[in-house]
Amino acid sequence: MEERKYLVAIEVDRLITAAKGSRNEARDRCLMLLMFRHGLRVSEACGLKLSQVDIESRVLHVARLKKGLSTSHPLRTDELKVIRAWLSVRAKMQTETDAFFVSERRTMLSRKTTWRAIRAYGEQAGLSVSSHPHMLRHACGYALADQGADTRLIQDYLGHRNIQNTVIYTATNPARFERLWR
Repeated sequence: MEERKYLVAIEVDRLITAAKGSRNEARDRCLMLLMFRHGLRVSEACGLKLSQVDIESRVLHVARLKKGLSTSHPLRTDELKVIRAWLSVRAKMQTETDAFFVSERRTMLSRKTTWRAIRAYGEQAGLSVSSHPHMLRHACGYALADQGADTRLIQDYLGHRNIQNTVIYTATNPARFERLWR
């Protein structure tokens, strides 16, 4: 049997919890939560700019890669809390970069660092699958499908140009049949 390519919501929670007490706790908890909630690819998360995170308007401006459709997503209260915690730490770093997520070297966070951190947190959390950043994007799609979100809405949210990239989240989900035969 092929290894699962996504995390379920409880595993995402365990992954984020595993960052507690780590050297980069505020950044990594914010990074993983935003990657999950907004279906960010690792390069989209690492390339996020301060100007894309509007805490006053409670909006995240998502610039999609791979010719995806860029959108603006609402930021939830728990997301704003981890964003503020990270920005407080980031402000003390006195970095010149406009990157939202920065490394200990005060430069834009790299894909490699993100991969290593997510793999390590997954091991620390005792997850049954080897975790990597793209699993958070897939987890987002499946979580939205589990909530009964329409395939087209998930397509727009994840910035997919082709619906075929979205149906994987809804095709196997029994929740889509819940409202039938009532």
